[in-house]
Amino acid sequence: MFEDGQYEAMLMSLPEIERKRLLEGDWDVADGSAFTEFSRATHVVEPFEVPIGWSRIRSGDYGYASPSCILWGAIDWDNNIWIYRELYVKGYTGERLGDMIVEMERDDPPMQLTTLDSSCWNKTGLGPSIAETMIKRGARWIPADRHRIAGKIEVHRRLACDDRGNPRVRFFSTCNNTIRTLPTLPISKTNPEDVDTKAEDHAYDALRYMVMSRTLMNVHTPHRMMKQTQQYEPQDQVFGY
Repeated sequence: MFEDGQYEAMLMSLPEIERKRLLEGDWDVADGSAFTEFSRATHVVEPFEVPIGWSRIRSGDYGYASPSCILWGAIDWDNNIWIYRELYVKGYTGERLGDMIVEMERDDPPMQLTTLDSSCWNKTGLGPSIAETMIKRGARWIPADRHRIAGKIEVHRRLACDDRGNPRVRFFSTCNNTIRTLPTLPISKTNPEDVDTKAEDHAYDALRYMVMSRTLMNVHTPHRMMKQTQQYEPQDQVFGY
């Protein structure tokens, strides 16, 4: 038998994953997970009506045979990101995906920033690229920052809690595939600084593009950045901005 406090102290000395499972009852994080910080109790919230004054952003990772993942986020006054919507589909052409995005945003305030995997601007023939096709359907994009290591670090920063115990990114409970895949995404066997790109990383990639568009270096200037974004007028017909 353990004396008072000894059992908890023993659990606290365990590796992080075992500790989260036994002490916190959190079985979402898998062995070898790249993001052991993730906790359903901490990072997942029930949906609520997003305040009108919060900036809206969108990010996407496109696939046809593999899933496309589109995430919508809202930025609160402290530069925290709330992922409030997810689209996770496969077998969709650029036209069909663009039409669906436009329909889903029909009643939304204007998006302040929308980023998509830059490879979607690659062309394999004479026709428009995937990105250009979606832009022509009304779903505007600019190329995302694809720096994998910096992006992973930024995801870690967002998942980490501040001095008040609050994370800098949260997910509505309706974002089922992001919540399902993020805590089980494994570390790469060849590069411990990256995730396993052969795993189901589509939601992670969309999240990575989103957090790289609003890095925590800007945490003290969200109001100024939002005002500048609102004054921006689209000019480029290729990127849609």
